[in-house]
Amino acid sequence: MNIRRLVVLGGTGDLTGRYLLPALAALHAAGHIDDRFTLTAGSREDWDGERYRRWAAAQLERHGADLPHDAVRAVTAACGYRKVDVTDPAEVAAVVAGDDPVAVYLALPPALFAATVTALHEAELPHGSRIVTEKPFGESLRDAEELNRLLADVLPEQAVFRVDHFLAMTTVQNLLGSRLANRVMEPIWNSTHIAEVDIVWDETLALEGRAGYYDHVGALKDMIQNHLLQILCLVAMEPPLTLGERDLRDRKVDVLRSVRRLTDADVVHRTRRARYAAGRAGDHDVPAYTDEDGVDAGRRTETFAEVELELDSWRWAGTRFRLRTGKGLGRDRMEVAVRFRPVPHLPFAQDEDVRPNVLRFGLDPESLSLDLNVVGSQVKKLTQVSLSARMDPPALPAYGRLLLDVLRGDPALSIRGDEAEESWRVVEPVLSAWERGLVPLEEYPAGSDGPPRRHTPERREDLLHQDAVLPQ
Repeated sequence: MNIRRLVVLGGTGDLTGRYLLPALAALHAAGHIDDRFTLTAGSREDWDGERYRRWAAAQLERHGADLPHDAVRAVTAACGYRKVDVTDPAEVAAVVAGDDPVAVYLALPPALFAATVTALHEAELPHGSRIVTEKPFGESLRDAEELNRLLADVLPEQAVFRVDHFLAMTTVQNLLGSRLANRVMEPIWNSTHIAEVDIVWDETLALEGRAGYYDHVGALKDMIQNHLLQILCLVAMEPPLTLGERDLRDRKVDVLRSVRRLTDADVVHRTRRARYAAGRAGDHDVPAYTDEDGVDAGRRTETFAEVELELDSWRWAGTRFRLRTGKGLGRDRMEVAVRFRPVPHLPFAQDEDVRPNVLRFGLDPESLSLDLNVVGSQVKKLTQVSLSARMDPPALPAYGRLLLDVLRGDPALSIRGDEAEESWRVVEPVLSAWERGLVPLEEYPAGSDGPPRRHTPERREDLLHQDAVLPQ
């Protein structure tokens, strides 16, 4: 059943202005929603509908300048507004009231999810309604379990959309396409042939005024616990029977369950955390993270996080998966880099200099490349070439695809309740060890490559024992 009524709680926030409103305009331009669609925004500001429509128009002009004017005007006209305390059941009930089913989008800080879901329970949503939650889903495993219990009291699991816009990115989905639709790929997609997989989201962007959210979350919760673990699932999952919601999500949960739990010793040797100091990124100076407006230095929030994981499964025993993210770095690098093991024998003079084959899925911009060793201009001398392709631009932005799935009722690209809990199970040992100070909080100058990599003897020996290719 298609839904034509969307309520966004937190409707004046950055998420709504930067992503949701442009996504709705893109859906209108593509013919997926029409003039019967309505959007009601709820927030704390003492606004009326006209004030909100002016705000929405300004956001669309800023973040959707390339969208058709007719679509922008239609979405702006569809907007309404209600002042609401999202923890007050009576006020929430007034916002969602109506006979038709409604999709309620919680564009809120995670700390408000439980109280808001409780209020929605008392509001008694119309039959066929749906709830959408943003990441991170709770703030710990215990939070996620409690939130799942609350949501189960309101709506059935298939009506709950725990969205992660990374899953709607074209290149992320092409991870599955490259594996499952190409005969040459799947037979070598295992630890026999793959030494390491790097899943990286490095940004030159620094805090940019997001201290109110980011300083309470940090890089590990903001990126690795959800986005990068979701990509890990698509890289490592067994081929599903179909791409339907049950088969796809079952296989993703299998991956998360197979992640070997990190001990304190593992966390010390296989994780890093750091925050940026003052530096220069591109053509502008960047203040130290602790000098950014709204930052509490006492929280010791990390802006860089790296975690190395191993999977206890037949396919992946012996392969390292490295998940890394950072802000204020010297270059943007958003990719999945699959490093293959060396061939068993090379009849060339400089065998020791041969570089590994690397298959790269560029996430932003979307691209695909493969590094291959070939014979160069000198006889019997190898060189490396890169075969690359840029992907066609997606028909819809990632949030447009997610909203379309919500409105149509297709949960395949949303995160199931047990999957959200398993993601927390993976990172909780890291959070615990970091909170106890077992891993130092390093610093790196803004505009650099991040903190220097540590190579302890134990770690190098372990990698070499697994025949992995050490990073250059």
